Amino acid sequence: MYLFLIETVIISLSGVMAPGALSAVTVAHGSSKSNAGLRVALGHGFVEIPLILLVYFGASNVIQSDLFQGFTRCLGGIFMLWLAAKLLRESRGDSQLDEVNQSSIRAGIILSLGNPYFLVWWATVGTSLVFKAAEFGLLGLILFAICHWLCDLVWLWILSFLAYTSGDLLGGRFESIITIVSVIFLLIMGCRFIYDFITSFNL
Repeated sequence: MYLFLIETVIISLSGVMAPGALSAVTVAHGSSKSNAGLRVALGHGFVEIPLILLVYFGASNVIQSDLFQGFTRCLGGIFMLWLAAKLLRESRGDSQLDEVNQSSIRAGIILSLGNPYFLVWWATVGTSLVFKAAEFGLLGLILFAICHWLCDLVWLWILSFLAYTSGDLLGGRFESIITIVSVIFLLIMGCRFIYDFITSFNL
């Protein structure tokens, strides 16, 4: 089991540390709140933990279906475009800090639900890990879920902490640059997901 958990951490980190919408939002929110990564990871966990159970009970085929993939592309694309606009409003001080905190949790939830690559990972690599964990019984499944989510938690917290620290050192201009980069990234990802959705139905 110990060797399996080490394997889980290595594989999980390889996926978690890859650039994506969660990373972009974490850095953007982290520029004004050091623990934003914890909140994004919390929202991510609200999706990921139940998903592990669904995969365990045989939902990987549903996740891989064209209909489900099309739905997540559409949902994810629309939300990323909306989130890009929201980040721009927040950068101008149009939202209060409590709202930023709440939106970090919402971002973790909806960006996870609306990210087809995240769902495909769980339908393939994640499924393999879940079945291996199940060989060690319920304890193995629980420890696997905890180890995987802790990888998300630690990495996203590091990103938000570095963004916050860098903002203190470099001033408000750094926060503006981070926001602009994150907005551009979200716009590109959002448009790409919507384009994939449209072309998948030959519209």
